[in-house]
Amino acid sequence: MSPNQSTVVALYSQHLDTLQQRTAEALQRGGFDHLVVPSGTSHYQLFDDRDYPYATNPQFKHWVPLTRNPGSWLVATPGRRPKLIYLQPFDYWHVVPEAPRGYWTEHFDIVVIRTPDEALQHLPVNAARCAILGEGQSAVGDFVPNNPPAVLAYLDYQRAYKTPYEVAMMREASRVGARAHRAAERAFRAGASEFGIHLVYCQSAMQDANDLPYNNIVALNEHGAVLHYTDRDRLPPRQARSFLIDAGASHHGYACDITRTYAHDRNGEFQALVNAVDNAQQTMCAHVRAGFDYKQLHLDAHLSLARILRDFRLINVAPEVAVETGVSSAFFPHGIGHGIGLQVHDVAGFAESDRGGTIPKPQGHPYLRLTRVLEPGMAVTIEPGLYFIDMLLEELKDKGLGPSVNWDRVAAFKPFGGIRIEDDVVCTDGDPLNLTREQFAAAA
Repeated sequence: MSPNQSTVVALYSQHLDTLQQRTAEALQRGGFDHLVVPSGTSHYQLFDDRDYPYATNPQFKHWVPLTRNPGSWLVATPGRRPKLIYLQPFDYWHVVPEAPRGYWTEHFDIVVIRTPDEALQHLPVNAARCAILGEGQSAVGDFVPNNPPAVLAYLDYQRAYKTPYEVAMMREASRVGARAHRAAERAFRAGASEFGIHLVYCQSAMQDANDLPYNNIVALNEHGAVLHYTDRDRLPPRQARSFLIDAGASHHGYACDITRTYAHDRNGEFQALVNAVDNAQQTMCAHVRAGFDYKQLHLDAHLSLARILRDFRLINVAPEVAVETGVSSAFFPHGIGHGIGLQVHDVAGFAESDRGGTIPKPQGHPYLRLTRVLEPGMAVTIEPGLYFIDMLLEELKDKGLGPSVNWDRVAAFKPFGGIRIEDDVVCTDGDPLNLTREQFAAAA
């Protein structure tokens, strides 16, 4: 259910209070007086007048729900109302951003400018006293992003702890994503091509490729074995056996990240394998609790998936042996998930503390994106998978581990590509909040 307007207003006010507190501490640690954040700028292709898709600076959209406003700036100074320098150019070639409006505007001193250089009149007097967070190409005059490590380390670390406002925004993104996933499954069942399913997804989400938080993965049959498959065949295959879709949605700058896998034959063995992974995934989601080490969750996932491989006679060794020898990694070669929020792969996943440092990944697991202990407010994805990838399976033979695998069974499953199930889950003081399952149930 979407949050009502009065709830959003109250949550946003609390959210800004939290950002102000974090900013004061970050500036004190870095020895600065002001936080200055450009929204980012459009970047044009070399030898052309075509621009690359614009992406808002995450540090900017953390403060304001604006995602299509290049050339704007935010200034936060402890003890003062934050200032928004809002670029609204005179332009008849492109759509000009409308005047600022909405529940958030009352919290800012807003100055409208017509050209990027006008921002200099409204930025702090001394750029040297500012922590300026952003890309170098956003520079105006002396205001060149310096991205002070002490400031970034603190703010990025704290970003892992989502405010109730942020959870509400992520829930709304999940509502849109779940609706679009339902539409995509219907298109698959109706015989659509990968490209056709993608278009149905975008239509249902009412978001095009530049609005979505990442490039949709829409994979039929063997294509499900390519982890980041984005080619999208224009014609449907002669026989549709399986469908893996990894696709998200955005709301006011926040992302959802959802993956589902479907079998065309709902009563076949591949569907049974999908069901087994889905059941295991829900158990993993239940472990998103305060004090649980996310590294351990990843290692436990390997053991759980190895048990499934054994149950389906895909491997010939005990699950513990499969994990220890790396056999499980050939079938599950990525991490169990990552932080999510303003970015699909949110920052500070390896941060040891708010002053920096790195928590290493478990040995032999180079693709894990999060190594922190879970705490209330953290939002993470849980995305176990099993795939039939020729290159990785051949490596097992090269390592002398070929006898660990039942190659006849693998051959039977290879035409289905692979399986991935992914939910977005928020750690709380009690039971985890599964935003994805909640919204899929509502969209049923």
